[in-house]
Amino acid sequence: MGVQKLVLWAAVVGGLAVAAHAAWHDSTMPNRYVKLGDHEVMRFVGNDTHDEHFKLILHDASGSLLVGGRNVIYNISVADLQEQNQRVEWHPNAAQMKSCYMKGGSEEVCQNYVRILTEKSPGHYLICGTNAYNPMCRDFRLAGGVLERDREYPGRGLCPFDPSHNSTAVFADGQLYVGTIADFAGLEPLIYREPLRTEQYDLSTLNSPNFVSSFALGDFVYFFFREIAVEYLNCGKTLYSRVARVCRHDKGGPHKFRNKWTSYLKSRLNCSVSGDFPFYFNEIQATTEPVEGRYGGHATTLLYGVFTTPENSIPGSAVCAFTFQDIMDTFEGPFKGQASVNANWLPVQGTKQDHLLLQVPEPRPGQCVKDSSTLPDVTLNFIKTHSLMDEAVPAFFGQPIIISTSFHFIGRFTSIAVDAQVRTPDGKSYDVLFIGTDDGKVIKAVNTKSADSYQEVEPFIIEEISVFPSDIAVTSLQVIKPRGKQPRLLVGSRSMIHSISLNRCYTDKSISCSECVALQDPYCVWDKNNRKCRMLGGGKEMIQNISDGVHSDCGKPEKKTQKPSPSASVNPGASGTPIPITPEDDLDHKVPSSQSVPLHFTAETLAIAVASATIGALILGFITGFFCGKKCNKDEDNQLYADTDYEYFDQRQNANSRLTGELQEEVTYAEPVLVPQALNKPVNLVLNMSPKATLKTPGSNTPGGNMGTVGAPMGPSLGLPTTGVSAGPHDIPLHYTPESYSTHGTLRSSEKYGTRGRDHRPRDYDHRLVDGYSTTRSVKKVYL
Repeated sequence: MGVQKLVLWAAVVGGLAVAAHAAWHDSTMPNRYVKLGDHEVMRFVGNDTHDEHFKLILHDASGSLLVGGRNVIYNISVADLQEQNQRVEWHPNAAQMKSCYMKGGSEEVCQNYVRILTEKSPGHYLICGTNAYNPMCRDFRLAGGVLERDREYPGRGLCPFDPSHNSTAVFADGQLYVGTIADFAGLEPLIYREPLRTEQYDLSTLNSPNFVSSFALGDFVYFFFREIAVEYLNCGKTLYSRVARVCRHDKGGPHKFRNKWTSYLKSRLNCSVSGDFPFYFNEIQATTEPVEGRYGGHATTLLYGVFTTPENSIPGSAVCAFTFQDIMDTFEGPFKGQASVNANWLPVQGTKQDHLLLQVPEPRPGQCVKDSSTLPDVTLNFIKTHSLMDEAVPAFFGQPIIISTSFHFIGRFTSIAVDAQVRTPDGKSYDVLFIGTDDGKVIKAVNTKSADSYQEVEPFIIEEISVFPSDIAVTSLQVIKPRGKQPRLLVGSRSMIHSISLNRCYTDKSISCSECVALQDPYCVWDKNNRKCRMLGGGKEMIQNISDGVHSDCGKPEKKTQKPSPSASVNPGASGTPIPITPEDDLDHKVPSSQSVPLHFTAETLAIAVASATIGALILGFITGFFCGKKCNKDEDNQLYADTDYEYFDQRQNANSRLTGELQEEVTYAEPVLVPQALNKPVNLVLNMSPKATLKTPGSNTPGGNMGTVGAPMGPSLGLPTTGVSAGPHDIPLHYTPESYSTHGTLRSSEKYGTRGRDHRPRDYDHRLVDGYSTTRSVKKVYL
């Protein structure tokens, strides 16, 4: 029964899991799908013979785009994405390639991949490459649209050795801040600004980080990355997203700390779905630039980031926002530390007045000071072992802005860009998000509640744009605003760069006021004068509503009667009329913007529900049958035979019988009796074990007693006449060999088989059965 209860509880828990899964609201249901035409896309393709590994795109104010690739730096025009001047070739020399081969590198990795591309000052650039596992850096200047090299120097500590290692860099105050890998084996991560660096080979400082981005803001430089969580190592292995900061005025400490950061701190970024058991998106993949704006009347500077679940976990992605004020508040909170190597990581909240083993010294570690070289050793020793903060940085708005899972076949989020504070005709401003996926799509979204509240989230997916084939991931996104031209979105992959428009306002699916407003696109408004849906610009009488998607000036939505084509997919339109979806349409379908997207149940959800219900029904049926069968059969254990056939033996008595003048008929029948088996025991012991004691005769224990027959004393016990009953040749033996039974299992005449000897004892005592019992019969003679 314990196992059955366990299985039953498992079925119940499985059912609850299905219910919880079904209740998961996936917010990435696009309002429409877009397949771009050739005239809407500008394309740049690098070398056709190999993968370029594009990672860095730098927009210059002069209208140039610098793109770092494999052994080359491209200089292309923003207007048409065409190379406007001769590219810069940068190959490793023969000696460097030979050394790379000797280290075990392949021809693919023993090339020069550009991994650092930053602007030092207008027209001057710092570019670093892996250079066949021998990093090198060069200073360039852009003169007349042509890149000219100034100098070259080793790039160890500035650029990774391996092109697969992620790194980040930002130029501030005339100095380069870098987060990268400083050795060939990839075991020495560091955050570096000459001559300062993080602790070497210290897992509590950096534990196999993957750097994502870096920014200089205020007095600090911030680094965003994901790493193995050192505070979780006692419980297993997992990745956490981090934000770290260093002071821009840090000069290092005294003595042995002169080349070490005195202000390095880091904290966890919390992007999760809240609840009793929060669901975390632990791995940061990309961030936007810091943006300033007003959210529900609250002015702040925030940053958007893309977070995912682990690759071997439930596929999921999310977009979270974090304010730099929350980040700074976290760095003012308690530190996290452990008393010993095997101890748990706990907050350190001690002060000088507290009698604690771990105390926070004064001045507080991690602060910007005028001269860090004068800091006491106790402060520097503390920050060396306590660089991790106890509290995590909470997500702005209190929750993720967008959540995506694989249940609707949308790929993982890989990159993000933002067009900040797009102003609408009603005076509100919205951040328009562009999110890249690993299946070649770009998702355009907006938080429709952001202008009115900083505590609520109502995401709206304006459109899903197919930019690349489904097997090509989007690796970078950037919004550019050239002078005198419309803003564009740069979409990058490993070997291609596309440029697309930020909006698609006027199409055959948005030809009325209600349809235009239902787009909920901050770029699109309805022009009442020209009766046209167009891009937001100057003019009056513009109608738009981002928060609801309906406007009173549009009147009631017009009903359409459009017949879908046979090959089209059909989704309900705003008025319930089917709208055809064909691959050739720029805008495929539209969900009613005034209504929330209904909860969808996929085939995967249905399969789990059906399987759980089936298992539950089987378990319930098994338990019911078990108890019913036990109740019905409890009285059958004492019934060895349901039906027994009896053989009747007729005998005629002698003429001198006491019943003279009449023919007497003697009938002998056998009744089955269950006798416990006793191996190698005397016959009299076996007989004494009869449960009903019907086999014992009064003379069985006296000399001359006939143990093998049932004689006259049985008559009175049955209430029958005993006259004329004696032991004779027709007496029935007490035990029988298998041959003593007929084909119907009934007792046969002992006269026929001669089962007795002259001593009147049975010849065969081997009457053992498999179940430990033997069967005998009590014999009764009745005169008829």
